[in-house]
Amino acid sequence: MNTLNKKTVFITGASRGIGRQIALACARQGANIVIAAKSDTPHPKLPGTIHTVAEEVRAAGGQALPLVLDVRDEEQIKKRIDEAAEHFGGIDALINNAGAIRLAGVEKLKVSRFDLLHQVNARAVMACSQAALPWLKQSERGHILSMSPPLNMDPKWFAHFGPYTSTKYAMTMISIGMAQEFKRYGIAVNTLWPKTVIATAAIQHEAGGEQLMAQGRKPDIMADAAVSILNRTVDELTGQNLIDEDVLREGGETDFERYRYKAGDKPLLPDLYLD
Repeated sequence: MNTLNKKTVFITGASRGIGRQIALACARQGANIVIAAKSDTPHPKLPGTIHTVAEEVRAAGGQALPLVLDVRDEEQIKKRIDEAAEHFGGIDALINNAGAIRLAGVEKLKVSRFDLLHQVNARAVMACSQAALPWLKQSERGHILSMSPPLNMDPKWFAHFGPYTSTKYAMTMISIGMAQEFKRYGIAVNTLWPKTVIATAAIQHEAGGEQLMAQGRKPDIMADAAVSILNRTVDELTGQNLIDEDVLREGGETDFERYRYKAGDKPLLPDLYLD
C-alpha cells in the first residue's frame, strides 16, 4: 500500500546516511520531501548536501525543498517547519533523524559535548515535534518517527558511554509520551532502530571505521522500514519502539542479504542496545 503520494515528509539530518535514504525511499512513492540539515555546502570529508539530495529526490520522483536547519535552534526549527508547510500546503510526517554521537564515559566527556548530544538528540525531538504539531493535526495521517532505540536497562549500555545512552533513551521516552498525548489528534508516534550496525559516516568516523561498516548493513534497510511504518495508520501502529528487520519481516520481506554493506560471510554485528 502506498499512502505517501503527494504527502509531505519533513526529515532532519537528511543530507546523508539514513536520512538521505529515507528521503529517496519516500520520493519513490511520490512524496514531497523537506531535506532539513546543516549541510548547505560540501564537507571536506563527508559526501552530500541538502542540495545534492534535493536533486536525487527529484530524480526519484518526488518534490524537494532543501532547507538549512540546525536542530539546536528552536526559532529556526519553527521557521523552517512553517516555511515547509506553506510551500507544500502542510506536513504529514516528521522524521527525527538528526543525531550526534560520542561514545565516551562521564570521566572523559566534556560537558559541552554532552550539551551537544542532548540538544541534537533529545531536545530536538521535542522541539521539532512541538513545532510540527499544528500542521500534523491537520493531516489525515500524521506521523512522527524518531531514530532511537528500545529501552534496554542492562548496565552494560551505560558503563562506557552513559551520557550518549541517556540522550538516545530520552528520545524514546519522549516518543512514548507523545504517542499517548497525540493519539487524540490521530497522530502516530513511533521510534525505529536498526537490528545491525548501519554503514554511515557516523560509524566510519566515530565508532569503528571501515572494519565495522563491513559487518553492517546499508541505510536502505532503515529507509524501507520507515516507509512501511509511514504507510500505517495510528490505529495500526503507534507508541512502538520498532526494529528495522522486524518491521520488514512482518511485511513479508525475506531477502536481507541485499541490505549487506559488503558481500561476504562475516557475521553482522548487532547495533547498540540490542542483546
